Amino acid sequence: MPTASSEGEAPRGLNRIAGIAARWVGKSWLFVLFFVSLFVFWEIGVDLFEVPRYILPKPSTIVEKGWADIDRLLYYTYITGLETVLGYGISVIIGVPFGLAIAFSSILRRTVYPLFVSIEMVPKIAFAPLFISWLGFGLLPKVIIVILVCFFPIVLNAILAFGSLSEELTRFCRSTGANAWRTFLKVRLPAALPQCFVGFKYAAINATVGATIAEFIGSDQGLGFYIQIVTGNMRPDLAFAGIFLLTLLGLTLFGLVTLAERLLIPWHISVRRR
Repeated sequence: MPTASSEGEAPRGLNRIAGIAARWVGKSWLFVLFFVSLFVFWEIGVDLFEVPRYILPKPSTIVEKGWADIDRLLYYTYITGLETVLGYGISVIIGVPFGLAIAFSSILRRTVYPLFVSIEMVPKIAFAPLFISWLGFGLLPKVIIVILVCFFPIVLNAILAFGSLSEELTRFCRSTGANAWRTFLKVRLPAALPQCFVGFKYAAINATVGATIAEFIGSDQGLGFYIQIVTGNMRPDLAFAGIFLLTLLGLTLFGLVTLAERLLIPWHISVRRR
């Protein structure tokens, strides 16, 4: 049965999220104005400079033609979104523990860490044909490509985050009577979260890139497949509609990660100065 304190915590949490959203809207008017101006210039510029429609269609045309094919676009957005969210979520779940283990193990730092750095230097598109040929055109190979794109930024930043806390601060915490577990929860983990979120946000930016690359190379559905097909049919209007939805998908994921950052580390200077 919920207690009075637990009932009060839920409204406070909702009010906090609403406050963050309100501040974001208040600070985003310049961003909105810039993009509205950009699309107005695009709309007028196509006619003003007599740009052929097969090269650059007007935004109004993109919206009109995209809306006519909205059912297929939404379904393909769902497919790409599913690949993106699954790959990103798995990367976070396995990447942070890997980073933590490597940060506290000298053996792993000398063996696994150089391997991860080496793999991170390889363009992930090189792996895509292999996974497609091994696993076929289903969901699994696309999710694996997204994991490859997201995992290494997350784990490398986690290693830096958990390994950067000074030993003096750790010894001070232990001198107060705190055990290793309490020191980790109260000091090490909060101190590591800002750097971890650097990896989370970098991975969020690239998650849809990994899904799209995999769909370009071998797929029969998804926004990457859609863009490839309509471009081959000389339909740049539909291609731009797919690109807009990909952008929206990526921005949504990045926005959720940023919201989580604001909720989890509101005390950090990177959050307070926004």
